[in-house]
Amino acid sequence: MPAIEEEVGRLLREKGLTIAVAEACTAGLIGSMLCSVPGSSRYFYGGVIAYTGGSKTRVLGVPEELLRRESSVSPAVALEMARRARQLLDTDVGVSTTGVAGPTGGSSDKPIGLFYIGVTARDGYEATQELRWRGDRNANRENTARAALELVKAYLT
Repeated sequence: MPAIEEEVGRLLREKGLTIAVAEACTAGLIGSMLCSVPGSSRYFYGGVIAYTGGSKTRVLGVPEELLRRESSVSPAVALEMARRARQLLDTDVGVSTTGVAGPTGGSSDKPIGLFYIGVTARDGYEATQELRWRGDRNANRENTARAALELVKAYLT
């Protein structure tokens, strides 16, 4: 069975679609996975690592009011990050991640291992997914990156 990044790449190529990423907690893992596939420059246009709330606002243009109201770890912010990446890089699909990787930084309402993925598309499709992991920091990040590509694949199929 092909790796998820190969499957997503094949689907993007077959459909003639392009993709951009906006990553907080995964810090470039999704982009790295996508561009590990030969020929990925036909569909992967790039991305933004917006690790802090300030960079989500300054670089991506996520409204400060949304961050204050929902917090940076929320489905609404994940969706807005995906929208902004797609618009910024003029792609067909945008995917984003935001979360609490650990081992510190969690709270009772935003525990370590809580992540949100957002996927948007030019055709109006929008989806979010909440994830809760119990691994260490790197396992949480890697699992989230794979799950994000699975959500993109679900849209593409």
